[in-house]
Amino acid sequence: MSKVDLRKDLKKFYDVGATEPVVVNVPDGKFISITGRGEPGGAAYRAALGALYSVVFTLKFKSKAKGKDFTVMTLESLWWWDDPSITSPANAPPRDEWNWKSMIRVPDFVTDDMVKAVRREVKEKKGIKEVDLIVLETFCEGLSAQIVHVGPYSEEEPTIRRLHDFIKEKGYRMRGHHHEIYMSDPRRVPPERWKTIIRQPMEKT
Repeated sequence: MSKVDLRKDLKKFYDVGATEPVVVNVPDGKFISITGRGEPGGAAYRAALGALYSVVFTLKFKSKAKGKDFTVMTLESLWWWDDPSITSPANAPPRDEWNWKSMIRVPDFVTDDMVKAVRREVKEKKGIKEVDLIVLETFCEGLSAQIVHVGPYSEEEPTIRRLHDFIKEKGYRMRGHHHEIYMSDPRRVPPERWKTIIRQPMEKT
């Protein structure tokens, strides 16, 4: 049986050793995603993640049964605020006003029909209504800078500042949304050892 391991295939873009800013050109890819608004870790956010994981693991098991297995990728989230001048959680409005898109990268062989079938199954069997908000999309991020933050999410600001300074020093300007990739399982790893890739799309000034 074939098995797609995107974490291995895309290793340079999910490198937890890059504690200094680096430039990457991220290839387009398919993601299942869910978009919402509200406090990180709040009820709506938790429900959305529950729906996302239910869909991706059901998708994996159904694909495996048909001879196409894949490794489930790590959770990623885009964060943004209604005021476009805000580029960092440090100077963001109250957390209940945060916008987010949580997503998990999937292999290219995943189709809309596969996702729709899995959504129906999860909703019928588990009663998770949030699955209706999950979509399959192609995300085109392209030229970006990224850095690894080690520690709690609440202490990311100095790392984010280093990344933004690096972008400006290299003659670029930021575009798109603040992007976080959660490389550690907070249920198993203490906060001081959490590793989060912080990525910011950019373009030449």
